Amino acid sequence: MTIVDCHCHAGTGDGLTGPWDTSAPLRSYLRRADVAGIDRTVLFAPFHSDYAVANREVARIVATDPRFLGFAFVHPERDRGRVAAMVGEAVSVHGFCGIKAHRHDGRLTREVCEVALRYRLPLLYDVMGDIAPLELYATEYPGVAFVVPHLGSFADDWRAQRAFLDLLARHPNVHTDTSGVRRFDLLVEAVRRGGARKVLFGSDGPWLHPGVELAKVHALGLPDHQEQLVLGGNLLRLVSRVRRSGPRRPVPDDGTGELPAATDPWTTQAPA
Repeated sequence: MTIVDCHCHAGTGDGLTGPWDTSAPLRSYLRRADVAGIDRTVLFAPFHSDYAVANREVARIVATDPRFLGFAFVHPERDRGRVAAMVGEAVSVHGFCGIKAHRHDGRLTREVCEVALRYRLPLLYDVMGDIAPLELYATEYPGVAFVVPHLGSFADDWRAQRAFLDLLARHPNVHTDTSGVRRFDLLVEAVRRGGARKVLFGSDGPWLHPGVELAKVHALGLPDHQEQLVLGGNLLRLVSRVRRSGPRRPVPDDGTGELPAATDPWTTQAPA
């Protein structure tokens, strides 16, 4: 059984407001992951004011170890007009196999979703409890595999997580990861309602212990074939769809966005 952690940050941020935009060192994470028996890990940057720079740092880290897979972090607002170029470089040059975005930076745009569709990349999007727009994303882009971490809320927003379970059950292209979920019965319900093919193991390392997060998946007591899907099979299936040759033209869009606010993006709800 191959165990793949689908959610781990790596590299250096430049915000200096908290761990989430300062540094994501891997030394302790890797030691803990080895003890836990984790075989491969998806890496993406912490928050950064320029994700093109941050993605290149992650690419250098990914190149050091065959266990690593890279996802390109994009800012839906600040990177308007250059998402295709950024993701194209990440996929074609660095071998990345997914996109990461965060509601703290801004809501998903058509530009981001179109690029994910063109490259057939899974799109891991932390919604910060902003559940309702997922209905639109999933409906407008049925060919994009959306992975929503934390059952929709790292802040343990029970209402948001409950609302997310309905979307997980109804939309074939909506998935979740197990990282940071404190209410264990909601993980049980996620597998029951969404099916084992919709749930991916993730740790949100290096700040959460991968062994602790992995123990929650084992505690679900799933049949072997279902546990294999959650622990790695689902992620490997999603990244196997990636198209390495990208679009010939950028997705048109324009506009500007603000730098991330100096707030904790996990305990603060998404801006309206």
